[in-house]
Amino acid sequence: MAENSISMPPLRPRTARELGIMRGFPPPPEKRPTLENWDLAPFNRWSFQNIRSLFPTAAVGRGGGQVRGFGADKQDLGQVRFTGADGTRKTIADWLSESYTDGFFVAHRGRLVTESYFNDMTPQTPHLSQSVAKSVVGALAGVLHDEGVLPLDAPLAELVPELDRCGYAHATLGQVLDMQSGVRFVEDYGVPHSDMTRIDIASGWRPPRSGNPRDTIRDVILTLPQERPHGHCFSYRSIETDVLAWVMERAAGQSLAGMLSDRIWSRIGAENDAFFTVDAAGTALADGGFNATLRDYARFGQMMLDGGRVAGEQVVPASWVAASRDGETHKFWAPYSDVAPNGAYSRQWWVHDVNRGNFMARGVFGQLIHVDPEAQVLVVKLSTWPDYLIDSFTRDSLAAVTAIREALGETRGR
Repeated sequence: MAENSISMPPLRPRTARELGIMRGFPPPPEKRPTLENWDLAPFNRWSFQNIRSLFPTAAVGRGGGQVRGFGADKQDLGQVRFTGADGTRKTIADWLSESYTDGFFVAHRGRLVTESYFNDMTPQTPHLSQSVAKSVVGALAGVLHDEGVLPLDAPLAELVPELDRCGYAHATLGQVLDMQSGVRFVEDYGVPHSDMTRIDIASGWRPPRSGNPRDTIRDVILTLPQERPHGHCFSYRSIETDVLAWVMERAAGQSLAGMLSDRIWSRIGAENDAFFTVDAAGTALADGGFNATLRDYARFGQMMLDGGRVAGEQVVPASWVAASRDGETHKFWAPYSDVAPNGAYSRQWWVHDVNRGNFMARGVFGQLIHVDPEAQVLVVKLSTWPDYLIDSFTRDSLAAVTAIREALGETRGR
């Protein structure tokens, strides 16, 4: 596979190396990421590829199986054009440059079209996925459900009795999978005292407040109250994935990392082990702490594009993959519907258009696995945006994916 099949234009964000981050023996203090700034610009240009240098982790083993390759159908997509959010015409090369890309992978009909690395990333470099992790965990939930250990309609307190002490007691697993519980969780990134910041502290991603002990992820879950009826509407809250992981671990009697290795990662032909960051109790940060290489994210995405199958073997149930491509649009309101008017959220996946059935794993700072079974197109992009959310970057990503799909040509069916 080519390591850099799309070249960057001359004007581009500087790499971690060019910025001097973690350069030198030792690096100067002002060039070292800390718990206060490691995920913020410019330090994330280095840290998203070096998570094991910053945090304790739990390995997700690839097993001893054969590595799954992609056949090649290489094409130059760099000059494919689309209209950006600012109204200007952009090329794919422009977009990759402007949006702080670290890795980019496109496959069509299961064959590699282009694979590119920037910012000193290599095919062997694991990269933080942020909320792409949610979709990985959602796929694993489908395997456990098929095994008969995850009833979707049972109140969560019946599955994990400790949850009777918080707002999740009477929510069902199905509601949590689709982020439709009525539990309060303030998803404000980088804001002191928000629920999201509390999880960042509990997971070890931020320093504890002075004089306060560090809670664990599950300590925080048990403090969250119910604020509206369960099942009323979709509302994006990262903590739902951590609740889901707690239920999964209790049901299977196994760690999240071990379950993922046994049931998915060792069965998709992954080339490298993956890993989760973990808190002081050894609990994986299910909502955003997953790390893997670009090609292995692509192998996971291709498995989902192929209806949960790899080399003729069903890894994730086909019915679960189908449910991940569909959803309740009448519960998918603004601001989420602003970029996906016919969208939904289902089984921890973003559904861009329920009629088309194209769906996505997305994470802050520009992580993306876009799966379009109708066109047989897979796009994976790993990034280090300078902010958590940038609306114009999100819109450009969706427009770029559409332009790539159209350039490759629609394929109806297989």
